[in-house]
Amino acid sequence: MKPGLVSAAALAACLILSSPAQACGLALALALDVSGSVDPQEFALQRDGLAAALRDPSVSDALVAVKAAILVVQWTGSTRQAVVIPWRRIGSRDALAALAVEVERMPRLWRHFSTGIGEALIFTSGTFAEVGDCARKVIDVSGDGRSNEGIAPQDVRRSLMRLGFTINGLAIEGSEPDLTGYYRDSVIAGPGAFVIAATGFRDYPEKIRRKLLTEVTEPVSHLPDAGALQPAALQR
Repeated sequence: MKPGLVSAAALAACLILSSPAQACGLALALALDVSGSVDPQEFALQRDGLAAALRDPSVSDALVAVKAAILVVQWTGSTRQAVVIPWRRIGSRDALAALAVEVERMPRLWRHFSTGIGEALIFTSGTFAEVGDCARKVIDVSGDGRSNEGIAPQDVRRSLMRLGFTINGLAIEGSEPDLTGYYRDSVIAGPGAFVIAATGFRDYPEKIRRKLLTEVTEPVSHLPDAGALQPAALQR
């Protein structure tokens, strides 16, 4: 390791030790796109890539250090969102290893529907009542296309930011031009919000690992127009 550099896990541990004890430092909802543009092989790359990222030693140590709570949602069109893995409290490496197994074994719920990012955000935000003790509320949205059904994500993000959520994005490029720019302009929001670009589904495993590390160690880059966003009613 180069002088002056510390691991993400060590940084997370320092953050915890230097602040008052929290029952839960981070509630992280992972929302995976299973719309019609995602073929079976691409779904497998998302599923297996997420499981591998959770097993990564740096990710594992960091999530345990912050006593994270993690939930997994699958989403597609405006009426199709579901929790596939409910909130799991990550108090040990064993708990995280068990979650990784659950991720590997989760079935795909839908295959032939549209892309409703705003609806996915509304649904996912409604699961956080169970983890009200967590210091941070983060929704992590992965997808390969722009929203084309239901409420617009740019309207939803305004409300969620007002409620204390951070929305981060992983834009899987390839099927639409400049999806990363779309996520930046229309999806992400809140303190430290960011988007990471994957150059395709095969790039997803490495990028979700990087994304989890950034989320757990509290990113310091801020959404440029966050101050300009105004609250809007959370209505369907």
